[in-house]
Amino acid sequence: MSPFVPLTRAADPSAPMPEGRGARRDAARAAVGSLREEQRRLERLGFELPLARCDRQLRFWRFVSVLCELEPESRA
Repeated sequence: MSPFVPLTRAADPSAPMPEGRGARRDAARAAVGSLREEQRRLERLGFELPLARCDRQLRFWRFVSVLCELEPESRA
């Protein structure tokens, strides 16, 4: 399994991000949530290598989530 394959569909970094600020924030939150679920599943099963990949992807999506939270509101 390639280390660059997303563990969940919501956590696919090659998928385009939505245009709107709120939609981007929701997409990042969905990725984090799906990876947290996968992390719990992998911990229960004791799969160390996939768990390490999940941790790495979770760090990335948490970072993206914070960036989306810091994005200023549009003044339309």
